[in-house]
Amino acid sequence: MNLTEELQKILSRDRVTSNLTILEQHGKDESYHQPALPDVVVFPENRDEVVKIMQFAHEHEIPVVPFGRGSSLEGHVIPYHGGISLDTSLMSKVLEIRPNDFLVKVQPGVTRTQLNLELKKHGLFFSVDPGADATLGGMAATNASGTSSVRYGVMRDQVRDLEVVLASGEVIHTGSLAAKSSSGYHLNGLFVGSEGTLGIFTELTLQVYGIPEVIMAARASFPSTDAAVQAVVGIRSTGIPIARVELVDAHSINQVNKHSGTSYEEQPTLFLEFHGNQAGLNQDVEFAKEIVTDYGCTNFVFETDSKSRNQLWDARHNLAYAFIHGAPGKKFMTTDVCVPIEELAGAIENTRLTINQFGFEGGIVGHVGDGNFHVVFMIDLDNEKEVQTAKELNAHIVDYALTRGGTCTGEHGVGVGKRIYQQKEHGNALETMRLIKKALDPKGILNPGKIFFD
Repeated sequence: MNLTEELQKILSRDRVTSNLTILEQHGKDESYHQPALPDVVVFPENRDEVVKIMQFAHEHEIPVVPFGRGSSLEGHVIPYHGGISLDTSLMSKVLEIRPNDFLVKVQPGVTRTQLNLELKKHGLFFSVDPGADATLGGMAATNASGTSSVRYGVMRDQVRDLEVVLASGEVIHTGSLAAKSSSGYHLNGLFVGSEGTLGIFTELTLQVYGIPEVIMAARASFPSTDAAVQAVVGIRSTGIPIARVELVDAHSINQVNKHSGTSYEEQPTLFLEFHGNQAGLNQDVEFAKEIVTDYGCTNFVFETDSKSRNQLWDARHNLAYAFIHGAPGKKFMTTDVCVPIEELAGAIENTRLTINQFGFEGGIVGHVGDGNFHVVFMIDLDNEKEVQTAKELNAHIVDYALTRGGTCTGEHGVGVGKRIYQQKEHGNALETMRLIKKALDPKGILNPGKIFFD
């Protein structure tokens, strides 16, 4: 059977390709994981076409891997079993905006930036900001979060309903337009974060928010990581509505200064953002300043105009690129874990010591408000010993998190990179997950090899 020719009977010829360049683009993501080519790439435009593709794939037991922008970090979209790479980039319509319900309905190929441009006309915005301009379908598939999750929550908190095409081609909806429900199993929670292993998202209904009247940003430097973390606990315990709070370690600040031309103090630094109205924020920010001073803050600087505020967050979001440009010829490897907040300072300090002991060039940033932190380090993929050492460093970071009640990934997802930790983290519950996978995808065609070993 010629797979390309058979799929061209379902879609127009120009939306089914086995061109090597296109295959290579769909055989990798932004991670260090080994690429692998699909047999064919398809570009459906709507749900009905996805249904036909899945019915064909199910009948012939052909693997299907959904693909958004390829910005994932644990090999989620790499088709190690070949088959069909289902690219959602042409499914990029904002279908409906319901301002009074604070809801929006989109196709999965809509990007975060694209959505916010449309929402801005209605005085609304979508809160989840993972840094990359990812597709909303991909963000739901990995339960993305990012810098604003401390106030607005993660992707799972924003999903009101999903239209999902199952492995057999059957279409289901996982929720409704209602703000809450006590009816049935929580299918939104099950499918969000399933990484394309349970179904293909063809429509998402998402919660959105009113654009704040005023946004203030600040950065605060501290003599130690522990002092910075304790300051955040102090701020949150007062009920100050902080929208973002990121911890960047001193080594990373040094790299940011080199890359972005900034002159931030090379100490553990909090990047903060406050949302609200002018009168309320003035009080909140002054109160926050008093709190961080109590924890030894050595420098507290406000960024009030939009240009300075954007520069502040660009420096944070571009940290990975700062390390990439600082180590030409090497590939960046990143990992993330999440721990209880009281364990965060110890986890970060332990990670920094371990990075130094292993001899890597790397930095640490953390969503300090929710205990999630990321480690970025540069490795030579052609150096087998260095790659192995990097994997040992990753394992150490994860094991430390798991022994302290944490998780092997706070937002990057499992993909192939974190499969080896699933048994240790979930125990007997892992078998329940396997049973769910088998029930919904009995032939194992949906993104095989991800989350679980085959």
